[in-house]
Amino acid sequence: MFRRVLVANRGEIAVRVIRSLRELGIGAVAVHSEVEADALHVRLADEAVCLGPGPVAESYLRIDAVIEAARTTGADAIHPGYGLLAENPGLVAACREAGIVFIGPNESAMASMGSKVAARNLMSTAGVPVVPGSLEAVRDLDHGLVLAEDIGYPIAVKASGAGGGKGFRVATGPESLEAALEGASGEGERFFGDPTVYLERYLDDPRHVEVQVLADTHGNVVHLFERDCSVQRRHQKLVEEAPAPQVSDELRERIGAIAVGAARAVGYTSAGTIEGLLDGDEFYFLEMNTRIQVEHCVTEMITGVDIVAEQIRIAAGEPLSFTQSDLTVNGHAIECRINAENAAKNFLPAPGAIESYVEPTGVGIRVDSGIEKGSQVLPYYDPMLAKLVVWGADREQATAAMSAALADFEITGVKTLLPFHRALLGTRQWAAAETCRDLVEDRSWLRGTADA
Repeated sequence: MFRRVLVANRGEIAVRVIRSLRELGIGAVAVHSEVEADALHVRLADEAVCLGPGPVAESYLRIDAVIEAARTTGADAIHPGYGLLAENPGLVAACREAGIVFIGPNESAMASMGSKVAARNLMSTAGVPVVPGSLEAVRDLDHGLVLAEDIGYPIAVKASGAGGGKGFRVATGPESLEAALEGASGEGERFFGDPTVYLERYLDDPRHVEVQVLADTHGNVVHLFERDCSVQRRHQKLVEEAPAPQVSDELRERIGAIAVGAARAVGYTSAGTIEGLLDGDEFYFLEMNTRIQVEHCVTEMITGVDIVAEQIRIAAGEPLSFTQSDLTVNGHAIECRINAENAAKNFLPAPGAIESYVEPTGVGIRVDSGIEKGSQVLPYYDPMLAKLVVWGADREQATAAMSAALADFEITGVKTLLPFHRALLGTRQWAAAETCRDLVEDRSWLRGTADA
């Protein structure tokens, strides 16, 4: 097992990883920017290293600075968390060259899943169902028109190397394809350095269902069942739950097997997530996230598995301590992302200082947070402040528990999504397990959440 691990991240995920390291008896090294020297994750670590100024490009995204920090502190391994460098093959290569263990998959698996065109081809060849569409990149408009005609409109135009809702456009007909191609390609190049785009059939309001997998270096692969992440805004997740409310036992077994097959097809090790779209009873592979997910907490709540600890053990060469038959679904869990955003003003970012911060407590309540009273919410970073997670015996009880926890959660000084979540969980749409897209896109309804 490792002696010391550097956590190459910030905020709540850095805090989350550090806590698992401490429980495993492993020393934790934090990194930070100049403006986050007093951050919670820094104070929880045994040692901390400053990477540079506030902007992520000058600090958290500097692979050279991260590797040097690991070297100078004697870290055996690096845990990347999610976001930032978590899916950057360059960090994996730099770790290998420096003789430091990367807690995650190898470069090959990460690279093959980093390109959505390559991933679709690999999965299709392996017999994993993918959303109907092209298995090749779009060369130009004429090529795109031919591919789109074969697939059928409406068409989803997606950037091959993008994620988080970036590089995604919809063309309703040939007349709108050129603008969709330019928009998706431009965002792909601007945010991810890759202008490559491909086409898929656009599915109208499908459910976003994903499967958590764990794979060790001894050939063992298991799934930890599925999560539903259908409540989104512009392809950014807002609420997640496990298990998925509209998945039968038979479908659960089928999509779990699909996820395990996908992980085996790429030779995957570590924790990963097979993201998919559920259209009726048809489950289609969407992409694979080669890292821990923001919403891993709901899976931990219904399985009792510490996914971060398993990541660390796998990277240390240990086999999984359980088999698929050992895993069961227990109850229902819901997670609400508490972002520093004002939903009543169309999710306007809300930086500032946290004046008061009081977390809800009680049986079945978990808060993963990177802030406290006095913390500064800075415009350089992701607006997510905390994740509120609750457990109940079933979805109805979990919803009641979440509503009570949201009522007890107090954050002042900045606007947050607490009022939005309080309003959403009281709607007919949520009770009926709908995607709630009509509400999230309704400016009038969003304005009304200000008083929730």
